[in-house]
Amino acid sequence: MENLLKIQKKLIPQAIELMERRYSILRQISLSEPIGRRTLSSILEISERIVRSETEFLKEQGLIYVAISGMTITDEGELLLDELKDIMKDLMGLSQLQDKVKEKLGIKKVILVPGSFEKNNSLLTDVAKYGAEYFLNTLKDGDTVSLTGGSTMLEFANCIKSDKKYNSITVVPARGSMGKDVQMQSNNIVSIVSNKLNSQYKLLNIPDELGEKAMKTLIQEPEIKRTLDYIEKTNVLVFGIGRADEMAKRRKLPSERIKEINSKGAVGEAFGYYFNKNGDIVYKLNTVGIDLDAFRNGRETIAIFAGARKAEAFIAISKINKNIALVTDEESAYRILELL
Repeated sequence: MENLLKIQKKLIPQAIELMERRYSILRQISLSEPIGRRTLSSILEISERIVRSETEFLKEQGLIYVAISGMTITDEGELLLDELKDIMKDLMGLSQLQDKVKEKLGIKKVILVPGSFEKNNSLLTDVAKYGAEYFLNTLKDGDTVSLTGGSTMLEFANCIKSDKKYNSITVVPARGSMGKDVQMQSNNIVSIVSNKLNSQYKLLNIPDELGEKAMKTLIQEPEIKRTLDYIEKTNVLVFGIGRADEMAKRRKLPSERIKEINSKGAVGEAFGYYFNKNGDIVYKLNTVGIDLDAFRNGRETIAIFAGARKAEAFIAISKINKNIALVTDEESAYRILELL
């Protein structure tokens, strides 16, 4: 197949261009359905005339439905997208880019989604889908899976699809609760993932940051202690990436502490630790949950993020643990290489 594509590129390059365009249109419909032609044209920066003719072709092939509410993808269309995924990665140069980023960072694996999250926010769904697929392929009987919170992780949870029952797997939150948005808290994400896996789960009903005295008392509570014991045994960790400045504000830290964190050159945050660009810890919150030892020692560590603005934060975190599989968008990969 690879050789055939190389020959086509030389003899009939317009066929490759057409294939890429139709793939991009079909993929965007899958990400944003139901979607109208005008919106699709705007996102992909293709003229409405071309979008109209191409979507008419896809409709005739039985790959999309067209209704007043917008276009949606058919089951056959989804199947074709899945079959084309690896072929298109080679065709669009993503396979080489993945290898280059992996080599530069020195990490275990890199999985890229074509496009730019900054230009097309719906790419988060594709990034989450790729992350969910990789995650399911890593699971083994008896695993303890730890998950962090956040919008990316909520999308990851919603993208998991499996008919298999993982009765011997236990899913736990990597941290306590943070913020007032219950949907994005790790407890909720754990509940969604566990339900989709038909697995066991434990919750950590405790704030992410506590005073030292309160923490010592609460972690002795039997239910909380049991969950913390599971977290210590984490085999598979899935987490999102946080920029230091954004996470400090999201945690509603006092302005003095935010200034201190920024003044120490923090660029990334994970598990209550703030890191500078060299991967050194410059600040630590008094939090409960997964620690750096568990982060370093797990069998599978999967980082998922979309958006080039988080690239520097990921580079910092990757210096602490090289056993990481990264799932992100194409533009973020180029930004990582640029920063390195």
